[in-house]
Amino acid sequence: MKTREIRKSFFALGLAIAFTACTSSPQLPKETVKNPPSGQSAPISEPRFDNLKITVLTRDLPTIAEPIARRAKEFTAKTGAEIEVITVPFEKLYGEIQTNLQEKSGKYDVMVFAPQWLVDYAELGELEDLGDRIAKDSALQWEDIAPFFRNFSTNYKGKTYTIPLDGDFQMVYYRTDLLTQGGFKPPETWEDYLAIAKHFQQQDLNADGIPDYGSCIPKKRGKQSYWMFWSIASAFLQSRGTEQGAFFDPDTMKPLVNNKAFAKALEIYKETGRYAPDNELELDVDQTRDLFISGRCALTLDWGDIGPLAIDSKHSEISDRLGAVILPGTTKVLDRATGELVVCNDIICPYEIEGINRAPYAAFGGWSGAINAASDAKTKDAAYAFLSYISQPAQSNQDVTLAMTGFNPYRISQFSDREAWIAAGMSLETTSRYLGAIGFSLRSPNVVLDLRIPRNHDYQQEVLDTALADFLEDKITTEQTMQQIYQGWENLTNEIGRESQKIAYRFSLGL
Repeated sequence: MKTREIRKSFFALGLAIAFTACTSSPQLPKETVKNPPSGQSAPISEPRFDNLKITVLTRDLPTIAEPIARRAKEFTAKTGAEIEVITVPFEKLYGEIQTNLQEKSGKYDVMVFAPQWLVDYAELGELEDLGDRIAKDSALQWEDIAPFFRNFSTNYKGKTYTIPLDGDFQMVYYRTDLLTQGGFKPPETWEDYLAIAKHFQQQDLNADGIPDYGSCIPKKRGKQSYWMFWSIASAFLQSRGTEQGAFFDPDTMKPLVNNKAFAKALEIYKETGRYAPDNELELDVDQTRDLFISGRCALTLDWGDIGPLAIDSKHSEISDRLGAVILPGTTKVLDRATGELVVCNDIICPYEIEGINRAPYAAFGGWSGAINAASDAKTKDAAYAFLSYISQPAQSNQDVTLAMTGFNPYRISQFSDREAWIAAGMSLETTSRYLGAIGFSLRSPNVVLDLRIPRNHDYQQEVLDTALADFLEDKITTEQTMQQIYQGWENLTNEIGRESQKIAYRFSLGL
């Protein structure tokens, strides 16, 4: 109990700092920082790779692909290696990588993907174990990568398969000027979020004479909007710490999707649409980002990309008015024994602060790079050197501040050193709010880990996304939505093997 209270008090202090927008530099817990780096990495020590070609596969949009392609040109100039960056739509990326590994073709030498897919790829036995290379690579500054990303994004069954290039957490963003004018604090609960969104709906928020919106959340079918929904559901479903899990009962593998808490999250998710653009169900994340940074939305729900996008003077109208906050929480959570919503107390919500349970959601986890074990030895050497180069502080500490990259903070030095952020155009106050929200999410004892079991792609992108889209389009009721997800997940679990899936799920939670 004493340890729990210490962690709870530490997190409460962090939240207090976040909500008062303190201008001191946000820090990760001191115990995670060992000889913080200066942000400068050593020159590449690998030999030249003249006349050697590396193929890199990733998603097809400029974000993520842009920094890879830009750093590839630099790497070629330094080492002589030719790098071809191949892109496919996000919805096809999972399958393209899986096919490449299954066929042992060596078509792609480097694959940059969601770390939650690592479990499927590692099980194929066709990813290169990078542990020995990392241990010998001082330029990578491995210990500078925040422990959450260093552990969750890279490892499977004791082996290290990926190098993080990005860090992902869902947060709520808001217009500081609007909340001040309306007399609101940043939302602490989802009811607060709805109240703020309702207040600003149809007001002219950017002084162009056109009514604007209280909330903008990407909900387009097939575009991974399920992560947005789970950002709402997380606080209702997980209240006793990361090891409790938010997707399944870790003892039975029964889905946590057919209960009053899940129904409440669905209700909130749909209600946000009342204070949104009429075509919100047709909007993907790039479109909602454009709406928010152009000043047309009071609130949005997104990853860390909003921070650098909002300070891009070429496109943003809100650079000095950006607020960021850890995901809102709830005063009522799921009682797993009864399926009912119950009021938080010290037993069921040991990490509650002032009666509110918060469960920041590490959606996706952050783009990471892996190497194909089928590539020849020299190519693997060059491929590793390239991934290391992108991730080293000298490159990554700049890339995370740039709107065009899609890379978000994941290194300790990126939280502790504000100079790069201020040089990129972010004010001291905005830097504190932005890094503070991510930092407090990172060190929450109740972080919700994204689903990381075999075929999580099918659970989320096929079953969950389809049911949520049908629900938002009023094709099915709340009860039918829950039942559709429950049965779809149960069918998958039974098909794959309940016991093996339970072992994988418990392992992912650290049990």
